[in-house]
Amino acid sequence: MSPSEEHVAQLDRLPRVNLAQLPTPLEEAPRLSEYLRGPRIWIKRDDLTGLALGGSKARKLEFLLAQARAQGCDVIITVGAVQSNHARMTAAAAQKLGLRSIVVLNGEPPPQAQGNLLLDRIFGAEVRIIQTDDDYVLMGVVADLERQLRRDGRKPYVIPRGGSNAYGASGYVQAWLELRSQMMALGVRLDAIVHASTSGGTQSGLYTGTKLADSGVQVVGISAGPRKEVVTTRVLGIVTELVELLHLPWRPHPDDVIVYDDYVGERYGVPTPACLDAIRILARTEGILLDPVYTGKAMAGLMGLVAQGRFTSAHNVVFWHTGGQPAVFAHAGALQEG
Repeated sequence: MSPSEEHVAQLDRLPRVNLAQLPTPLEEAPRLSEYLRGPRIWIKRDDLTGLALGGSKARKLEFLLAQARAQGCDVIITVGAVQSNHARMTAAAAQKLGLRSIVVLNGEPPPQAQGNLLLDRIFGAEVRIIQTDDDYVLMGVVADLERQLRRDGRKPYVIPRGGSNAYGASGYVQAWLELRSQMMALGVRLDAIVHASTSGGTQSGLYTGTKLADSGVQVVGISAGPRKEVVTTRVLGIVTELVELLHLPWRPHPDDVIVYDDYVGERYGVPTPACLDAIRILARTEGILLDPVYTGKAMAGLMGLVAQGRFTSAHNVVFWHTGGQPAVFAHAGALQEG
């Protein structure tokens, strides 16, 4: 058994529950490629994972909720922004497994529940909105909640923001192997993957997968909010945990982690003009909908990199669609203007 096969076997031994419809489609985007006059582009449709209107978090939750089950937990707690895709999908997955869910969200309570926040409530989550931008304050609330639940005889399991730890990122090591199989079936050599990267879990898993296969594929993260240094540090930390979890024979190198923070704009959760343009362009070339928080900014990043000559007609690029479309309805005003 080669080292790669050994480590794939180690991944397969991790506990996992079935939540996602896999494999997700890989669609070529010829009209977008023609519009950009750039690389040959494919879109990996993780917006079609099926759970709670789809999205990338289903892959992570398969591994995370398996851990919760193995530990006999009966309450799932997680955190996110008011329009968190992760919170929405965690709430749905918990209900699917017969578990109570509590989502602790940071931000301003909207006048009316819309988008992901509305879905959190439909899925039966207990929603607590904390008006803070300080993660230490937010996690302090979670820690107090966890202690109270334990005093009440419950067994809580806390999932970090975005499901981003080694177990969650394992879902994206598996996802890379899925994509690799699809590209090999097409007979196409892949040069790069471009995706939204914020909490770092997706990028950590994809990066680890490409290294596991020694593929030479670059994994390019487009930050939707945090500075490049913050995302890079998160990715390196999770990859280090993954290396230990899967008993890998190498260590991550900071220079290998590619993150751009040029497309964030004012701040996380606020769409930029380039983001809104990217949403409209993909909708009008390929009939595929992006979201204004993550994938819209990531596509704006891909378009910007093409314009800079970072990717040319000689390259084959996969844009990893991580989902998030329910947030479109929370930004209806901005999207109606174009």
